[in-house]
Amino acid sequence: MAYQHSIGATSYGFGTLKEVIAKASPARSGDYLAGVAAETYAERMAARMCLAAIPLKRFLEEPLIPYEADEVTCLIIDNHDRQAFAEISHLTVGDFRDWLLADAADSAVLKRVAPGITPETAAAVSKLMRNQDLILVARKCHVITAFRNTIGLPGHLSSRLQRNHPTDDERGIAASMLDGLLYGG
Repeated sequence: MAYQHSIGATSYGFGTLKEVIAKASPARSGDYLAGVAAETYAERMAARMCLAAIPLKRFLEEPLIPYEADEVTCLIIDNHDRQAFAEISHLTVGDFRDWLLADAADSAVLKRVAPGITPETAAAVSKLMRNQDLILVARKCHVITAFRNTIGLPGHLSSRLQRNHPTDDERGIAASMLDGLLYGG
């Protein structure tokens, strides 16, 4: 196997980077239906540990979707800013998580390296983060959008109510909606 991680006496193998990413994902009904989800919690954790040790460079060397087969992948690879990536190119996915959470990775630094972060790299690191970690990193990113309102201003709370749940649990959907409404969203 190209990728593997052991937990106790059990060794988990993953044939491709794509498989590691899929099995490291939180449990989602769509992943189970597609047959790409981890079969056990232990396999999911092994995939996450394996993912943490993968160098960020690997995502450029082994695209999840072959370059020749997908125009979006072509666009991402062709427009990837290698100079911006150079600052973080030596990191593994786990190291990148720690780097993002460090105080040194402030808004200016994130803006500088952003053109070097591919969507696959962002997806990989997010699989290793808790909600609190994601919130901390997002707080460092200053993106202000305007359409019928302005979202993203510092000191303002914005909420998006989305009627879904990772496992399609109706109570989870209801709780998510109620939570958003309680924020005034």
